[in-house]
Amino acid sequence: MRIGIAQTSPAFGERARNIEDTLGLIGRERADLWVLPEFFASGYQFASASEARELAEAVPDGPTTRALIEHAVGQGFFIVAGLPERDGDRVYNSAVVVGPDGFVACYRKVHLFCHEKEFFAPGDRSFPVIDVGFARVGVMVCFDHLFPESARSLALQGADVIAHPANLVLPDLAQRTMTIRALENGVFTATANRVGTESRTDETLTYTGQSQIVDPGGNVIARLSETDVGVFVAEIDVERARDKRITDFNDVLADRRPDQYRL
Repeated sequence: MRIGIAQTSPAFGERARNIEDTLGLIGRERADLWVLPEFFASGYQFASASEARELAEAVPDGPTTRALIEHAVGQGFFIVAGLPERDGDRVYNSAVVVGPDGFVACYRKVHLFCHEKEFFAPGDRSFPVIDVGFARVGVMVCFDHLFPESARSLALQGADVIAHPANLVLPDLAQRTMTIRALENGVFTATANRVGTESRTDETLTYTGQSQIVDPGGNVIARLSETDVGVFVAEIDVERARDKRITDFNDVLADRRPDQYRL
């Protein structure tokens, strides 16, 4: 399969423009699965909970998901992308999965980072794995990367690829942990981060870029720059993620000893 990552620099609150720019960006290459950043259409640095709620939208009926569905159906590929979701009185940091047949799934970020705890409710759905035909795709969002249980739960459900929309501001941290998550679980990981800065409060956020695709051995297949918008598409052999053997006697998942783990 061909997996693509898009690295963008959205203008805060300019949803239609950001969607148009991102879809134009991924139109440069052909992939079976595209991973877009967290909040790729809205921007990230909310100044208040009311502002976050105003920019949040219903899933799958909101404008961002509808635009992604239209594009995925028209182009015949899958997209995983982050957006603020509004559901009744609650607002979530979510990621949607859409494909050639329309809406597929929505994941709500479990591990909220920093000021996100002021604006969003913690995710109330377990980490999903979606069979897209040519691969089983697991989804997590940004700060989920720091918790090994996130990727492990996806691997135990059979994920071949972990799609990881992100807006990373801690230099090099997720780029390192996602190579570890790939290695310890024997899966491909695809992190789509953004670039640029936002200074909408008394804090300036600088996004670290370096979106990357990592193989099941923990090797970086591709890593984009720290500052530039761009895309990369890698052709991967999904079967590599289904062979968990380390030696003839060892298997990454089969050798687990849950009876000995204190949880």
